Amino acid sequence: MVQKSIEIRKTFAQVEEIRTSAGKGDSGGPLRKVAVCAVITNPYAGQGFVEDLSALVEASQEIGTLLGKEALGLLGAPVESYGKAGLVGSAGEQEHINAALTSVFGDAFREAIGGGAAWITSVTKPATAGSVIDVPTAFKDEVWVRSHYDAMEVRVPDAPHPDELVVIAAVTNRGRLNARVGGMSIAEAKEKGL
Repeated sequence: MVQKSIEIRKTFAQVEEIRTSAGKGDSGGPLRKVAVCAVITNPYAGQGFVEDLSALVEASQEIGTLLGKEALGLLGAPVESYGKAGLVGSAGEQEHINAALTSVFGDAFREAIGGGAAWITSVTKPATAGSVIDVPTAFKDEVWVRSHYDAMEVRVPDAPHPDELVVIAAVTNRGRLNARVGGMSIAEAKEKGL
């Protein structure tokens, strides 16, 4: 049984802009990466095994919209790649943060950033306050576009507390600088109708 409502204690965002790689830029301009986090109360913290995690699944729609809108605003450009991640404090279990990142979250997040056809890369883990997580990102319309395989390191200094979750959404404006390992291009993905 859920004992308390889900509350957002705070949001946290970070922006990274990469202008060169190996001393060289490219014609695509800087790579801008944005991560936006919501630190929320875990309604299942300290309860042991709970079968029904629907309170987190349902609440994730609002969180997906919130994080998507904020990430898009901070990116200042159309989204080309996206990813999601989450941390669960020690009084919860990893399944709790996974419940906050299901397709309910993903669909709301996609809508807020202007769409996306590909599944959203994801990672979760149990953590203590200040833990680091690498949020994987990939091209939003076709996961096989290799130039956009990347990640963003994220750390919220004071979260998660034991009874909290950190829900993270990340977006980028382009793929890696000087990408040259082949694979499907964005143009090829568009030709396929993606």
